[in-house]
Amino acid sequence: MGMDDAADVGEPSPFDAAFASPDGTEWHRPSRALRTYRRVVALVSLAVLAALGGVGLWMVAGWLELALWGVAVVIATGMAWYLAGVAQQSLGHAEGRSDFYLTNGVLVRQLVIIPYGRMQLVDVTTNLLEQMFGIATVRVRTAATPGEASVVGLPIDEATALRDRLTERSETFSTGL
Repeated sequence: MGMDDAADVGEPSPFDAAFASPDGTEWHRPSRALRTYRRVVALVSLAVLAALGGVGLWMVAGWLELALWGVAVVIATGMAWYLAGVAQQSLGHAEGRSDFYLTNGVLVRQLVIIPYGRMQLVDVTTNLLEQMFGIATVRVRTAATPGEASVVGLPIDEATALRDRLTERSETFSTGL
């Protein structure tokens, strides 16, 4: 049976099964405000880049190079706009019975499973622009890795509630580290 046959029967693809939410749960997606936030950041960054590059090209190159630069900036802006939406849809988290699940990625998909007992620190952060959009990030640091896992783009009240639930579960499942 090929991939098309599996889709016709209604069976999930091996990739969908590998990145499925844990049994009895669904992926919780970030707020749509995250997409808008990322688009604003991309537009401002590209506007600065366009202005600096345009001035530089105007000083040393001709009109053709300047026009090509403008076309490149428009294409980059369109790509950034589109990717902000696609990236927002790829993010998700789920709270299982004994583990916390995170998924992300467009070109490279990733599923991270964090046992509650390994969580050492759970905090909420938000920068000034995120505050304007009413979103925050929940960061989880574990005993297993030097890095951290993050749930981005949650409304502040949801981020605070998630932090509290994860902290409580980490204490309940503590492994004595």
